[in-house]
Amino acid sequence: MQISSQSSPCELNNFFSKYKAEESGFMASLLLAFLASAGLFYINIFAAITDAFMEGAGLSTFDAGQITSANALGAAFGALAITLLIRLLPKWKIAAYALLAMLISLDIFTIALESTDTLIYLRFAHGFIGGALVGLGFSVIARTKKPAVAFGLLLVVQYGGGALGLWLLPPLVPEYGAYVPFYALIAFSVITLSMVPFIGTYPLPGKDAVDYKEFDKERNTEVNKSVKLMPLVLTLLTIFLFQAANMSLFAFIFGLGKSFGHQTDFLSSAIGLANIIAMLGAVLAIYTGTRLKILAPLTIALLAAAIGTWLLIFSDSAMMYFGANSLIGVAWAFCIPYLFTMTSKFDAAGQMAALGGFASKMGLATGPLLAGYLLRDSENYIFLINTAAIVLAACVLIVIYPIRVVDQEG
Repeated sequence: MQISSQSSPCELNNFFSKYKAEESGFMASLLLAFLASAGLFYINIFAAITDAFMEGAGLSTFDAGQITSANALGAAFGALAITLLIRLLPKWKIAAYALLAMLISLDIFTIALESTDTLIYLRFAHGFIGGALVGLGFSVIARTKKPAVAFGLLLVVQYGGGALGLWLLPPLVPEYGAYVPFYALIAFSVITLSMVPFIGTYPLPGKDAVDYKEFDKERNTEVNKSVKLMPLVLTLLTIFLFQAANMSLFAFIFGLGKSFGHQTDFLSSAIGLANIIAMLGAVLAIYTGTRLKILAPLTIALLAAAIGTWLLIFSDSAMMYFGANSLIGVAWAFCIPYLFTMTSKFDAAGQMAALGGFASKMGLATGPLLAGYLLRDSENYIFLINTAAIVLAACVLIVIYPIRVVDQEG
């Protein structure tokens, strides 16, 4: 079917309907993964953005940390806002189009800036819109029959795109300027925008019914069941601490490597390759998430993240630096789909999954901010590494109880 400039809206609708992805299929999960990734993609090239601000724009570690944290903090509030609005957005695609258009516009405004003084406010606004888009995407994923698959693919998309960004973007900054990473953000948003028409509708459950018990029998979920507060709070706390600990180091992973004597060319290649390897964690999460209970896989992966983080102490060895980053990446990509899948179990409309997005963004925002503060004077990366490793180990103890609750009900 050929689409011309004279095509009517009806013809366009027929075209998109014809090629729309099967709602319970793999392709639908992949498209939803791109949708939920678009508002968060800057997180996966956080290190490249931070390094671009420091190397390309001449900002200090503290200033670069403030700007990137403002981006993530805005995302947290955006995710919280969309959590409150999800049940008021039955036609979620319209909201997705609007949010993607605003993301593209804000990245263009960022590139057009001649001064970095207003970057904090602009990136906060960008984060707010991006966080709302991610929360919206999470809520739709939570309505699918196999949210673990979509959440796993979400990490595959993020790490795949992040690997390319971390590999290719830093070397371009000296030649083309500090705003190189934002061209990549625009491209990713445009690609995602073109995918939205091919995603299914995924309506709110039981919108016109009083009793929602018939919704989603295959997942054995009841929308009107009460959410158990303590398991939910502990799960959200785990997501917050896990993301904060990981991002506190990842945002400055180039600076950490340089403090141990490594050069940018090596760091770009090592971190980019480590992100490619990290996709194995997301793929493994997709496989095990539909076959195993949560307790053993998640606790083992959380401990692996803590160990990998602690091994960064020995980053003077190039192989150890690369190996530790690879282990952290695999564990990170494995744990997050599990944690988000846990939040999706608490309700069927996706509000709790979106709330998990809020906890995640708060952690992603807090990590670089605290790390920038700790590194402000002495750049003591060893202290930061040890602190992050302890926090990750603590996550294991915090999440044990909610895991048992979800496993028993699942």
